[in-house]
Parts: sequence; structure tokens; C-alpha cells
Amino acid sequence: MAKNNERTYWPHMILGFLTIGLTLSYWTVKSASSMPVQESNQFMLKYQMADMNINQIMEKKIAFDQAYNINIVDVETMVMTDNVNSNRPQLNPVKLSQGANVFTYEVVAKNGTKVSDANVTFLLTQPHSRTEDKFFLNVPYVDGKYQIKDVNITKAGRYTLQLRAEVGDTMGYSEVAAYLKP
Repeated sequence: MAKNNERTYWPHMILGFLTIGLTLSYWTVKSASSMPVQESNQFMLKYQMADMNINQIMEKKIAFDQAYNINIVDVETMVMTDNVNSNRPQLNPVKLSQGANVFTYEVVAKNGTKVSDANVTFLLTQPHSRTEDKFFLNVPYVDGKYQIKDVNITKAGRYTLQLRAEVGDTMGYSEVAAYLKP
């Protein structure tokens, strides 16, 4: 009888592929679970609440935008050069200062009269994180303006100034980019 000296390596290849597959699966799960997931806070609501009530939110926003304007006043902006590759012009961001900041808003009717009875809420947030959020409920109306005082900012970076104003059955939003230089 002839002696067969040929070795087959396919069982070793199967075990090797299985080991590689299990290792890559473990690495994928471990790296995905270590990444923090941040909730969206568009319309100053949790994503689920905004998603469930988006039709009512948009109806209230359209009604507000037809009757009122929200303006941020008395702020210094940073001069930014537009991206030459972008077709969308971007507004200059508000310049923030280290420590206490004051933000002043006006809610103005289309005919020019200032609205003093709006229910105003303010949120200072970073675009991709909610750890540094500062939320102010029932912003007071002082000297014809809604003022948010003593907003302490210590961490440098990009921020978003969000304001929600409710007048009667309408609800308007303002979202302004801001930046604190290191």
C-alpha cells in the first residue's frame, strides 16, 4: 500500500478564520460600547419628544415666524471668512468670554412692537455634547429685553445659543453659533 504523506491544512485554516472572526467581533463590540452616545436637543427637547410631536412643533413655529422675530442684541461677533467651497453662507459666530457672560434677546412683533409676555427658555450647549449644557427656564424681561445673566463658561470651544419663545399658541426658536477661544 502506498503511504500518503500529503498533509491537509484546511482544518487549521478553518480554526484560524474562526479565531480571527471571534477576535474582530469582540473588538467591534468593545470599541462600539466605549464610544459615548449623545442625545440630540433640537427644538430644546429630547429626540423622542421632538420626533413624536414634530407636526405640532412645526405648525407652532410657522405661526410664530409669521408674527414675530427673535433677535440677539448687544453681542460681539467674530469675523469669519466664508468657505470658498461652500455655497451656503454662514453667519459670524458670537464671541464668548471666559467666565460670566450675559446674553440679551428681543422678541419683536412684525409691526415693530416688543413682546413682553413671552415665556422664554434659554439653553447654552455644545454641538456634539450635552455635558456642559446650561439651561435657564423662565428668562426675565428686563428693560424691554430678555436677559440671561451669569452664564459661566470655562471650557473653550464651539457652542450653540438656543432660545425658545412661546407667545400664546405659537412657539419660536433661535439658534446662534458661538465660540470661546482657548
